[in-house]
Amino acid sequence: MFPVGDDNSPRQGFAFFTLALVVLNVLVFLYEATLDPQQLQEFVTTYGMIPAEIQRGDDLYTLITSMFVHGGWAHIIGNMLFLWVFGDNIEHRLGPLLFLLFYIGTGLAASAAHIYTNQGSTIPSVGASGALSGVLGAYLVMYPTNRIRLLILRVGIVSVPALLFLGIWFIQQLISGVAALSVDTVQTTGIAFWAHIGGFVAGAVLAVPLRTATSDEARA
Repeated sequence: MFPVGDDNSPRQGFAFFTLALVVLNVLVFLYEATLDPQQLQEFVTTYGMIPAEIQRGDDLYTLITSMFVHGGWAHIIGNMLFLWVFGDNIEHRLGPLLFLLFYIGTGLAASAAHIYTNQGSTIPSVGASGALSGVLGAYLVMYPTNRIRLLILRVGIVSVPALLFLGIWFIQQLISGVAALSVDTVQTTGIAFWAHIGGFVAGAVLAVPLRTATSDEARA
């Protein structure tokens, strides 16, 4: 089940920073694809976010760089598809600069949640999904009745409210995160569930005041 489109906000136009984030992530991944296995491991270790290092105050730059590193084709394609579908409405609502700050800020909140639930871990965490989850949380608050078009294999395209799709997505992350609290979630599943949860909650909370401070009509 993959999102392939949604209702556009009243303000139409070019979502520059959403596209720029997609392009930057793809370019970094294409560079990763040119590396041999040893070089790739060194790249991920250097630019991925390692909880134990952050707790020591080391390599703090990885809190940002890790958002642009991905672990495989499925990882990059899935994240960029979600960002492309959901990011433009939030960028239109907030404006380009505030959207970028929002994206980075919720990504940092996601990393904080991951570090808290994986203290002492030496496994690099990579991917845009923490910041992306912040965008999803904001979308749920700002556009709960928007219709999301989903591609379901063997069924085709179906349209459902954002509240339903994103609500189910978040519940899935929460159940998986709680179930995995007693283990290293990255090592056992390859998925940082609590980064998703932390980013989503941060995005939803921030979206409440931002929703009243901004409007699609005012920016049309």
